[in-house]
Amino acid sequence: MTLTLELAKQKERSPAIVQTVFLGVGLACLLLAPLFFYPVFLMKILCFALFACAFNLLLGYTGLLSFGHAAFFGGAAYFTAHAVKEWGVPPELGILVGVFGAALLGTVVGFFAIRRQGIYFAMITLALAQMFYFFCLQAGFTRGEDGIQSVPRGHLLGFIDLSQPTNMYYFVLAVFVIGIAMIWRIINSPFGMILKSIRENETRAISLGYSVRNYKLAAFVMSASLTGLAGGLKALVFQFATLTDVSWQMSGEVILMTLLGGIGTLIGPLFGAGLVVTLQNYLATSEFPVTIITGIVFMVCVLLFRRGIVGEFYNSRLGRRLGFEHRHKH
Repeated sequence: MTLTLELAKQKERSPAIVQTVFLGVGLACLLLAPLFFYPVFLMKILCFALFACAFNLLLGYTGLLSFGHAAFFGGAAYFTAHAVKEWGVPPELGILVGVFGAALLGTVVGFFAIRRQGIYFAMITLALAQMFYFFCLQAGFTRGEDGIQSVPRGHLLGFIDLSQPTNMYYFVLAVFVIGIAMIWRIINSPFGMILKSIRENETRAISLGYSVRNYKLAAFVMSASLTGLAGGLKALVFQFATLTDVSWQMSGEVILMTLLGGIGTLIGPLFGAGLVVTLQNYLATSEFPVTIITGIVFMVCVLLFRRGIVGEFYNSRLGRRLGFEHRHKH
């Protein structure tokens, strides 16, 4: 009996050990990546990976499909760029301004959107995001179609020069790790369990006494805030904020990244964002049209990996043995 219990404990420990090893290897690769790749390219991947993970918090773990997340991404980029360039605030405070602005936008959009479900929810988010797009087109502080250019990166904590690509990369990496850790904590908390129950069966969650509308709004605002974190970082990395950041195409791009990697998984959106950004980067100077190649890749993934690339791995025999079983049905 004692031997059986000990073997069971070892089986439970093995997946955790394997996952810890994967995490350690991943962090080591990210720390050493600037030695082998262009830092700005890596920072773009990290920004969009955080964006995709924040979006996945809403779609994959709450079951809400938003077509307007570019409003929070681009809005935070504008807020951060304006605060840093015009107000002269340090970069860390500028990013917080962007996060606060995205959270405020998320509260307004979510308040109206969560009153509907399904395609109606998606259409409301798209409509409100388009309203914000036209606001950015007309507002004086955004400078219209020119956008906010030449945004200074400044000095982190007053003495770390972020104009140096290596310093900027490790700052982006640190914020990225903090953002992913926050998402992991949310989805593995009692609050996250309730979000998953809402995703699986909203009617039953209501019957159990949960205020589903409040939980949805909270998830929406959290997702918008983390999206704003990614948008603020992006404005500092590329030193500009333009209408492209708030366009509906940007919302479609993050949906594509999430679906390619696998919704309802923490690693999936990271993989999907890395794949899409890499395709855009390396095909930009070739004769192949980027959108067509990306579309073909998406078609192949939909046909061969219905749960996304990482989602299929989670459900494979090897993935289950390593403790990565993916239980999301959709």
